[in-house]
Amino acid sequence: MNGFRVVTPLVPRFRDTDAMGHLNNAVYVTYFEVARTAYWRALTGDRDYQKVPFILAHTTIDFRSPAFVHETLLVGIRVSRLGTKSFECSYRVEDEATGRLVCEGRSVQVIFDYERDASFPMPAELKEKVRAFEGNPGL
Repeated sequence: MNGFRVVTPLVPRFRDTDAMGHLNNAVYVTYFEVARTAYWRALTGDRDYQKVPFILAHTTIDFRSPAFVHETLLVGIRVSRLGTKSFECSYRVEDEATGRLVCEGRSVQVIFDYERDASFPMPAELKEKVRAFEGNPGL
């Protein structure tokens, strides 16, 4: 998981499987959400979801190999782009035991004010915090 600032282990649940016996493609969006939550806690130290200033706008997943309920997965996340009102996260999911690549993905989050029901520019202090956390001043 080189280059991923936060790596979260996940043990799949039986309900995550499909009729083919492998993990259903839809569960990976939830796994990405678990990783984003871990990233936010690591970045800010905050566990109050009411203070999360963004919403999910877009996600893509490229599947590379099937995963199964008996495997422990590692989900890596990093911020790969900072925009004016949004930021992009990149993900990598691997089998913990073998390092086999299961999938890769991206998501775009929009900075959002729930009270005004509107997006707004990402605060400079949040951008700087992400750059420092990622160790990437050019981000």
